[in-house]
Amino acid sequence: MSTGQAISPELREWIVAQLAAGHSVPSLRAAMRTSGWQDAAIDLALQGIERQAAVVPVAEPLPAEASTAGLPGPDLSSSPLYIDAGDRRVQVLQTMRLPRVIVFGDLLSDEECEGLIAAARLRLARSLTVETQTGGEAFNVDRTSDGMFFERGENAIVARLEQRIAALLNWPIEFGEGLQILRYAPGAQYRPHYDYFDPGEPGTPTILRRGGQRVATLVMYLQEPGQGGGTTFPDVGLEVAPKRGTGVFFSYDKPDPSTRTLHGGAPVLSGEKWVATKWLREREFI
Repeated sequence: MSTGQAISPELREWIVAQLAAGHSVPSLRAAMRTSGWQDAAIDLALQGIERQAAVVPVAEPLPAEASTAGLPGPDLSSSPLYIDAGDRRVQVLQTMRLPRVIVFGDLLSDEECEGLIAAARLRLARSLTVETQTGGEAFNVDRTSDGMFFERGENAIVARLEQRIAALLNWPIEFGEGLQILRYAPGAQYRPHYDYFDPGEPGTPTILRRGGQRVATLVMYLQEPGQGGGTTFPDVGLEVAPKRGTGVFFSYDKPDPSTRTLHGGAPVLSGEKWVATKWLREREFI
């Protein structure tokens, strides 16, 4: 049966992943219709997959200690105060299990912070957010910073920092998006949001083709504001102060609010805040 709409292996992989994550077949059908798929093509895409999903047993919930398996992050089983990140000994300042949050100290030197700011300053533009409705990018009133992206390994500081992050978080450099630099002027903020891509949005399959889901975020503070600008986690009442050279890492084992990774950048009350953000994907980011 020809539908005029190609059923790619990537689409089938996406469907299987959504079913495994607990999304129902009716919700997938509705999402595909919204994104322009015809019913005949949807039936073809789901052929055989529905029957497979119906006989797959529901997995038992993993204990908290096991739920982070296969995710980026350091081994904290021995409660270390410091972690060897290759070229730098990084402090472990604070940890939380749910959400999985780690605050790192002495992650960057003052010289590295200044170098990243100087290299980024001339390329700043109003920050965009990934648009899951279309798979592209768009302005968002919730995000009022200026920013830019470095290519992986674009300069010596970026390459050195990416090596350090890979060693610290046990995750390949190739699985990371380019380093983003953001400047928050007085009054600028980023209202609470999730970093993973909503599986129910029509543009998400397009986004996932570049490297799969986001599975972790590392926010590094390059310049402290005079007041405000903390990274907040509203679900658990946590706020991380934006101290220069430190970073806050959090991971999410599924694209779902149950990870409790809702977070935001509180408004800067005085001065400027500069941050570097690294998002990590499931597989190589291209």
